[in-house]
Amino acid sequence: MKKVVVLTGAGVSAESGIKTFRDHNGLWENHDVMDVASPEGWKRNPQLVLEFYNQRRKQLKTVHPNLAHQSLVKLEEEFQVDIVTQNVDDLHERAGSTNVLHLHGSLIKVRSVLNSQKVYDWKEDLHLGDTCDEGGQLRPHIVWFGEAVPLIQPAAAIVYEADIILIIGTSMQVYPAAGLVGLVQDDIPIYYIDPKPSINHELQGRPNLNIYEMTATQGTPKLVELLLKET
Repeated sequence: MKKVVVLTGAGVSAESGIKTFRDHNGLWENHDVMDVASPEGWKRNPQLVLEFYNQRRKQLKTVHPNLAHQSLVKLEEEFQVDIVTQNVDDLHERAGSTNVLHLHGSLIKVRSVLNSQKVYDWKEDLHLGDTCDEGGQLRPHIVWFGEAVPLIQPAAAIVYEADIILIIGTSMQVYPAAGLVGLVQDDIPIYYIDPKPSINHELQGRPNLNIYEMTATQGTPKLVELLLKET
């Protein structure tokens, strides 16, 4: 069974009603991203950070997987499918995808500030005073600006073994995630779905690059149908 690796970004979730991480003015939900998505912001005002993510968690409960999420599930009928996503929502899982790696963490998990291995499922509000069993304050399980991306090596291993690569709804400008496609051999077909595709260094000159200038919900069903027919 061939292995399809899908790299997804904010454009997939945007059509479900989740705002992209950073608007054109550098704000996220009217907050400077460095105030709510950096270690420095956490140190300055942890209460603000917790409330910000509490609101994101509440919003997540109001949205649903869209046609792009749902179409990717169909690929599992004929392919081994691994999704490597920059998104922190759980829409891929809720749609039914079974192998999802969250590069930048998850809104529905929290971890201890004392021990990063202490990770807990968490779907309600998080408050100052909520601690792990070692007494460490719990924080959002999100990779903030300036922090390492712990899962980049597992993601790289997944991408390296791909027979087919799909890139959906990402600008391919945020590293290290954008560098993953550089691990793909030249003979591997790459399908890139985005209404405004950005060809970064790793994509330039690729002989098997196929671009769909469409939104995720427009292009993903078409591509999935094509791949299933080719099998």
